[in-house]
Amino acid sequence: MSVDSVREARTTSDAPQQSLGTAAARNLATTTKSAPQMQEITSRWLLRMLPWVEAEGGAYRVNRRLRHTVGDGRVAFVQEGATVRVIPRELGELALLRGFEDTDVLTALADRCAQRDFVAGEVLVERGSPAEGIHLIAHGRVGQTSEGKYGGEIAIAVLSDGEHFGENALLDPDARHDRTVTAETAGTLLTLSRAGFAAVRASAPRLQAHVDRFGSRTRQRQNKHGEAEIALTAGHVGEVDLPSAFVDYELEPREYELSVAQTVLRVHTRVADLYNGPMNQSEEQLRLTIEALRERQEHELINNREFGLLHNADFKQRIQPRSGPPTPDDMDDLLCRRRGTKLFLAHPRTIAAIGRGFNAHGLYPDHVDLGGQSVPAWRGVPILPCNKIPISKEQTSSIIAMRTGEKNQGVIGLWRTGLLDEYEDGLSVRFMGINEQAIISYLVSTYYSAAVLLPDALGVMENVQIAPAPR
Repeated sequence: MSVDSVREARTTSDAPQQSLGTAAARNLATTTKSAPQMQEITSRWLLRMLPWVEAEGGAYRVNRRLRHTVGDGRVAFVQEGATVRVIPRELGELALLRGFEDTDVLTALADRCAQRDFVAGEVLVERGSPAEGIHLIAHGRVGQTSEGKYGGEIAIAVLSDGEHFGENALLDPDARHDRTVTAETAGTLLTLSRAGFAAVRASAPRLQAHVDRFGSRTRQRQNKHGEAEIALTAGHVGEVDLPSAFVDYELEPREYELSVAQTVLRVHTRVADLYNGPMNQSEEQLRLTIEALRERQEHELINNREFGLLHNADFKQRIQPRSGPPTPDDMDDLLCRRRGTKLFLAHPRTIAAIGRGFNAHGLYPDHVDLGGQSVPAWRGVPILPCNKIPISKEQTSSIIAMRTGEKNQGVIGLWRTGLLDEYEDGLSVRFMGINEQAIISYLVSTYYSAAVLLPDALGVMENVQIAPAPR
């Protein structure tokens, strides 16, 4: 740059200002502004689609017909969130306990079963190791291997939901495992130790006598769904003796208690007094706080270990994709396991994987109108996005299918309305006072839960591969 150019630039920068600058002008200008924005807000389809039922007293009891399948060779379990318990009468599926019907003793044995969650690839027992108890597979698939006649490992059997291994360990203190058992999928098993069995046996003379006899089992009549059979007759002619019947119920029905999401919203009185226009600062703060609570509410309805949908799907309603990525056949398998499926829920990335799987088969998802919005669907059932469904580090996720509503014996949401200082249905905003720092506090609370009325109302396709194939 020449000397003359430098001198000219210096002269221009030193020249006195002849008009009001934009920075100062903005202090007096009324700008057009948006309300505070929040990236966390999602469509929250689950909260919109669940039928909400009033839970008086903060709890909802699900009464069902008595359901058991004694005699089918498999042990059945009940779930309460992530907690799994063996049905005491189902212990009659074990050869050692066939025909034994003392409910109190069976309950004592069931209470001594310890839960263990395992992951794919985990070795559950090693061949040749001491057998300390019997293992009941509540959910998952395990493979049994042993040493072949000519050396090397050979596959012996694959065990899955309801099956068991290590039964001989209950009576033989020198028992050893003759097979290695390795988990092929993630799952859950319950273990009844020999020590636990011996403790109950010592205090129960009837069990001691039964073990000594090793008697035959009694087969309980049930329908194809495992419910206690109702005696009926049909097609008869004349004055035949009609069977008598009654409908038996579960003696200990599950109760869902309302959960709560709460926070304390604080607003300084100076902000509320001086900076309340053109937007009400307290209202905007409250609006964003409620949005965050609703997001948390939906997250809990999906993931909570007590009542969340992913943890409350019956083991028999959980399926695995055939090859990893979701295909039309996989979606049909999930759909056909219940009547009147109302909706699918999947992470947006999983929905993209569904689209790729359909396209690979030359198919394209349908679209249905849902409240004026076009959403993808399969067989007329909408596939709705829910980013609360987790994605594992292996890039797998789950797809949820459900039937909804009390009349349909489906999945329902639970809430409590009519709260003190209720701001909107099921959510209250309660004034807590002003502290010595002139800060106003409000307690914001919402109460909620979800209940699955019948096991087939909710199904989950697990371990869905969502990562696209490399190009």
